[in-house]
Amino acid sequence: MEPRRPSQPHLPPPSLWPIGFAVGVAILLLGLVVGWGIVLLGALLAVAFGFLWVRDLASDEDAVPPTRRYELDPLGAGAAPAVGARGEAALPPMDDEEIETYPRSVFLELSTLGLGALIGGLITAPVLGFAVLPAFIDQEEDAVDLGPLDNFPEGQWRIATFMENPAEGEVTRRTAYVRYNGDLKGVPSFTVISNHCAHLGCPVQPGGPITEEQKKEVKTEGAPVTLIPTQPAAFSCPCHGGAYDTEGNRTSGPPVRALDRYEFSIRGGNLWLGTSYSVSEVDGTGKDATITKYQRMYPGEHVDGIEQVLYPLPAPQ
Repeated sequence: MEPRRPSQPHLPPPSLWPIGFAVGVAILLLGLVVGWGIVLLGALLAVAFGFLWVRDLASDEDAVPPTRRYELDPLGAGAAPAVGARGEAALPPMDDEEIETYPRSVFLELSTLGLGALIGGLITAPVLGFAVLPAFIDQEEDAVDLGPLDNFPEGQWRIATFMENPAEGEVTRRTAYVRYNGDLKGVPSFTVISNHCAHLGCPVQPGGPITEEQKKEVKTEGAPVTLIPTQPAAFSCPCHGGAYDTEGNRTSGPPVRALDRYEFSIRGGNLWLGTSYSVSEVDGTGKDATITKYQRMYPGEHVDGIEQVLYPLPAPQ
């Protein structure tokens, strides 16, 4: 008999699929920050290359062929096959296909891949949860009561300071510039402008006198609201020189759009603020202004024109 030849391991063929899979995962993680389109691209790449990688590992087509197993005696030298009581072989001989039906190397490879997938899932699931779940959770701002309409004389501005969520405290304190424009078709019209600059979010200041001695604190259903009279000829940002007119339109400086505004409603004779929204430009003034509303965007992001496609989808608000 021939001596035993060393068994050669099951070696997968050289492949670029693992690199493609890693690139897909990296793009997917990057997409969680940039936008959902990038997430989809990364997921497709990871799934495609992962499938090709697993297919190659599970295939024996390009693997080193298994070495035929030879029967040896306990001392390592060739010997006659074991003989049973009737002079026949103790066990029937097995062909190569039976011996290598499920080799240990393939089992180890698939086990390693399965364990890696399990670990990857345990790591990825929380990240995806924090990234995706907010889109299905109601995160709308609660309406804020600014008090009776009598506190807002027609044509005059008030600096309103309020809390969006009193339960969370001072961290939710906001400032808006409010002007009563008179009635429009029998309904009170207001201009409510956010003080967050559309450049980097710095607090915009009114370009005119502020009458601090006439400051008024209004008791409401939520936290108290402070109202201070002012007479702005314009609004300006002290950080980087952004300038706006009294309708919030950008007049100079780095801002890319007009100041954001707040929705409002009248309930029981009080002025209530709703969610804020972004504005590209305001056409007209006061109650005659024409405004195109956009989903609230972060400072520095365009809401219209070709520039808007250069920015990712906004995070859930």
